[in-house]
Amino acid sequence: MNWHEELLPDSLPQEPLALAAQWLEQATREQAQANPNAMVLATADAQGRPSARVVLCKEIRPQPGYVSFYGNYESRKAAELAANPRAAAVMYWPAMRRQVRVEGPVLRTSSAQSDTYFASRPWQSRIGAWASEQSAPVASRSALIGAFERAAQRFGVPASNQWGPRAPDPGVSIPRPPHWGGWQLWAQAVELWVEGRSRLHDRARWTRSLILGSEGYDVGPWSATRLNP
Repeated sequence: MNWHEELLPDSLPQEPLALAAQWLEQATREQAQANPNAMVLATADAQGRPSARVVLCKEIRPQPGYVSFYGNYESRKAAELAANPRAAAVMYWPAMRRQVRVEGPVLRTSSAQSDTYFASRPWQSRIGAWASEQSAPVASRSALIGAFERAAQRFGVPASNQWGPRAPDPGVSIPRPPHWGGWQLWAQAVELWVEGRSRLHDRARWTRSLILGSEGYDVGPWSATRLNP
């Protein structure tokens, strides 16, 4: 394999999330891996005990500076974020030899934002959000399937139309469950990393202040520094 060395600019960019968003867009466009928006999300409970899982990053918004993801508000990660509303996330694209790390406080998205995103999901996923009590015990796989079928029937989806990614949209209204929505991980620190020869990777870290306001955070300017790999 021919080595293609990529370095961060000598003069580090003022807005790290703008570059991170470009990387995500390129990874999505080129489809170098399955789920290019996969993101490891780490949280901790009130006692500081950590846990991590893979979620899907649905947006990197450079201004004002946050990363969005969605899920069940009754899940383990939701309980941990309620008790300790900070998180860290990692996105890694091995084929592109790039990594992004984001750390900071977490807020729930507005109901309107959650409604808009939920409406854009495949109809099977919308049914699944009603059927799954995420992180709670389930007796069996058949019990979970039964919950899906009951939710589908509740919204008028024909039994023959419930399975498979190519199943036609039944054209029924499936509203967002009250226990489902989004979060915004507000970037207080960002690290960008690109692989280098002889493990001399190129790595930089940006930090800034955040002050909680009436609509999200008021943000300070970024301060950047290169780091040893």
